[in-house]
Amino acid sequence: MNIREIFDAGAVQYDLHRRKVIPCFDDFYKTAVELIPFGPGESFSFLDLGAGTGLLTALIFNVFPRARASVLDISEKMLARARHRFSGNPDVGFFVMDYAENPLPGIHDLVVSAMSIHHLSDAGKKHLMKKIHQVLRPGGMFIHAELAKGATDATEKIYQQHWAGHLEQTGLSAGQLAVIQERMSCDRPATLDNQLMWLRQAGFTDVDCFYKYYNFVVYAGKKPGK
Repeated sequence: MNIREIFDAGAVQYDLHRRKVIPCFDDFYKTAVELIPFGPGESFSFLDLGAGTGLLTALIFNVFPRARASVLDISEKMLARARHRFSGNPDVGFFVMDYAENPLPGIHDLVVSAMSIHHLSDAGKKHLMKKIHQVLRPGGMFIHAELAKGATDATEKIYQQHWAGHLEQTGLSAGQLAVIQERMSCDRPATLDNQLMWLRQAGFTDVDCFYKYYNFVVYAGKKPGK
């Protein structure tokens, strides 16, 4: 199965599984939302890359009800869940597309992504960061909640042992774990240092990591401007 087929197959249970799979779920997503540089009453445009069922977008709307979202994913079935989640909300647009192969839609004040870009090769990640920079308005921000590979083989082993130990305690069935592990087989994470370096090379400033729990990181960068 390719990535699209794997995520199509897991669309229905995806949100439930994500909360269990990510051991630091609440702090991980909370940090991503807290980094958004707008007030709760402000209106701004954002693009959610690899949005899946719209989980991160929904968390953003909880704090920023006047935001306008473009929700993008390669999986039609994932976006069907997102369409249902945001039915009746005219401020959400949907894009079924491969962000690695196609131009990104629109110009935005903010681009976000959570647990998606690690499916790309390192070259693909670097190229995407340049594309993200291009679709941001001056002063716009990219916020990324993502996986990071260990800086050394030893640290990567610690990351994977910790994650495996967590998954054993989730109560998920063998079948559910098999689905999750199939998705994880597509993971191609890069080290945090490389990810931050690629952001800077793409033209971002004020690049930093704001949260880290083993292999789960939240980092951000700003496009120079106003």
